[in-house]
Amino acid sequence: MSTNIVVPELGESIVEATVIRWFKSEGESVNIGEALLELETEKANFEVAAEKQGVIKSILKNADEDVEVGEVLGILEEGAVSNDTPAETVTEEAPQAKESAQTQESTTEKITPVAKNLANELNIDISNIKGTGPSGRITKEDVEKRMETKIKQSEVEASDVKPAQQSPAVVPVQDSPPILISRDVREERIKMSRRRRTIARRMLEASQTTAMLTTFNEIDMSSVMELRKRRKEAFKEKHGVNLGLNSFFVKASIGALKAFPAINAEIDGDDMIIKHYYDIGVAIGASEGLVVPVLKNADGMSFAEIEKKIKEYAAKSEENTLSLEDIMGGTFTITNGGVFGSLMSTPILNPPQVGILGLHKIEERPFVVNGAIEIRPMMYVALSYDHRIVDGREAVQFLVRLKELIQDPESLLLEG
Repeated sequence: MSTNIVVPELGESIVEATVIRWFKSEGESVNIGEALLELETEKANFEVAAEKQGVIKSILKNADEDVEVGEVLGILEEGAVSNDTPAETVTEEAPQAKESAQTQESTTEKITPVAKNLANELNIDISNIKGTGPSGRITKEDVEKRMETKIKQSEVEASDVKPAQQSPAVVPVQDSPPILISRDVREERIKMSRRRRTIARRMLEASQTTAMLTTFNEIDMSSVMELRKRRKEAFKEKHGVNLGLNSFFVKASIGALKAFPAINAEIDGDDMIIKHYYDIGVAIGASEGLVVPVLKNADGMSFAEIEKKIKEYAAKSEENTLSLEDIMGGTFTITNGGVFGSLMSTPILNPPQVGILGLHKIEERPFVVNGAIEIRPMMYVALSYDHRIVDGREAVQFLVRLKELIQDPESLLLEG
């Protein structure tokens, strides 16, 4: 009996996914609950598990193909053949089928489609190219290397040509016609991942559907850095995690949001939805693209709990194991470009949120303190906001309040 392997429900508002890879091949046996393939959605990756025991009869959707919820990915033949199956029960057609599959594989998979097109364009004979791809498959890089070798050989041959000696007239030797390399050889076309496509779409939507403005301020980080220096060893010994900057800015943002609640809101038609809870999104630049996991009810979390949760999210983002629960919701977002060396930027809103705080690199600069110039560790901060419901006055005062809390970190205890 055959069973369809389908794209499961992927969560609220998610209807599409991209096949990342199959863990099983056609003809392989699987057990109930065993992972069959991995799907990538705009928010997280999912594994599709076998609901029945059996054999993968056919794979209908391969890697890099886009699929929708409910779409058939492959077919599972229930009732896997055990290892104890007598040899005489195997049909005679099996070896023939296997041989046919091997023949087809040898003819269709010797060279990748991209490499084949490039070889045809450059008039490269692939019969003498040794493939370096999986199963000896010829890749685009193999064709390019063969082209480079051909060019070098032409140059050597041209340099070895000498005019005939003792000849009354020297006949100039014509150069070999130049070998033109297509620009495509120096370009690489890579399909964007579903997450990257979603990031691109959401960033474009944010710029087109919001009245986004950005205001700036600068913060003297001396007090926070001095406090971290004094407390970091005891904090790590007690909680098993470093005391970073994130927890300070999460707490300070909550304090500022309480003072200016319109920044912790969203627009629904002609209504404003003011949120009296604080689910703070923390942007993480993972290798697969930006993700924004959410600290739920962050106003009730301690410094240690915030640091532990962010550390957990960072690890999960690199492993592509963030769940929908980890990234759903959020009332306000914090993004830190300073970890990459950014001195100043204008962060883009994360709709339907109406505010996002951008942190930047801490840099020592001259700063006037009580009429005297001192060298202080300074950070520029930026608040991008939706001007439809947040006025410039509120945005500026939000950053002023944030600055007051960070420069007097003990006051964060009162806010927490």
